[in-house]
Amino acid sequence: MLQVNNIHKYFKRKLPSGSKWKDFFSAKSEKFYALKGMSFAIEQGEKVAFIGPNGAGKSTMIKSILGILHPNEGEISLFELSPQKDRKKIAKLSASVFGQRSQLLYHLPLIDSFHFFKIIYEIPEAVFQERLDYFVQTFGIVSFLHQPVRKLSLGQRMKGEIIAALLHKPKVIFLDEPTVGLDIVAKKVLYAILNKMHKEEKLTIFLTSHDLNDIENLCERALVINKGQLLYDGELKSLITTYANRKEIAYKEQGNYHWDTVEIPNEAGQIEQTIRHLFKTKQIEDITIKNPALEEIIEQFYV
Repeated sequence: MLQVNNIHKYFKRKLPSGSKWKDFFSAKSEKFYALKGMSFAIEQGEKVAFIGPNGAGKSTMIKSILGILHPNEGEISLFELSPQKDRKKIAKLSASVFGQRSQLLYHLPLIDSFHFFKIIYEIPEAVFQERLDYFVQTFGIVSFLHQPVRKLSLGQRMKGEIIAALLHKPKVIFLDEPTVGLDIVAKKVLYAILNKMHKEEKLTIFLTSHDLNDIENLCERALVINKGQLLYDGELKSLITTYANRKEIAYKEQGNYHWDTVEIPNEAGQIEQTIRHLFKTKQIEDITIKNPALEEIIEQFYV
């Protein structure tokens, strides 16, 4: 579905010389690389997290995939189409939600934005009504459906953004911080909707988020990048099990209501040895083994 092959993207920035006149007439510049030889492939129906710190190149990569930016080197193919040459065709097959950028009609009621997208994407009336009714009820937006977008809270607007993106049954959705402004309940609803679309419509999910709950609830594969380079490409579960440098054993003794914890290095034999020791020295009622938080594991790539 998506092929990214050896993508380089740089921006030129001026180097100050110390002289305003020199800077004005003959300023020197250097290349700042946002992407350096980025390559990966995504199949239809995958759920992928695109992870990296601020300035890692995530937004540049997404904008290049959508044809908003043009790479200096390399090739991108989405549905065997060129993002630069076939933006309109790709727009019909894809969707995007950017937490910091709205696609809704700012001064008009929210419902008008949905009808606008119905026309743009040529959605049949029956399909439009069925999907709109489902999203309106599931997200619980009846109370502000006819309010102007400018009067909506951030959380209300984000619900509208997500619905607008999903109305035309896209084959892939690019999500950049999609849960900004959403409360816990709304986040769970979003997770359920996207996972339902993935299961029933084989929706491909490409997610960028600093909220690791989003990643753990929506993704099965992880691409970790930093400074424009790909550092890890594999299963999210493997990322956790392979790069966790410690384990946490939580146990509860008989007659106790609280849990105690023991941290151990993630080394061969350590877990079994520690568990045997606990059962020999304590009256264990229950025991569990935990990995460290995903955030802690990912931070190792940025050091």
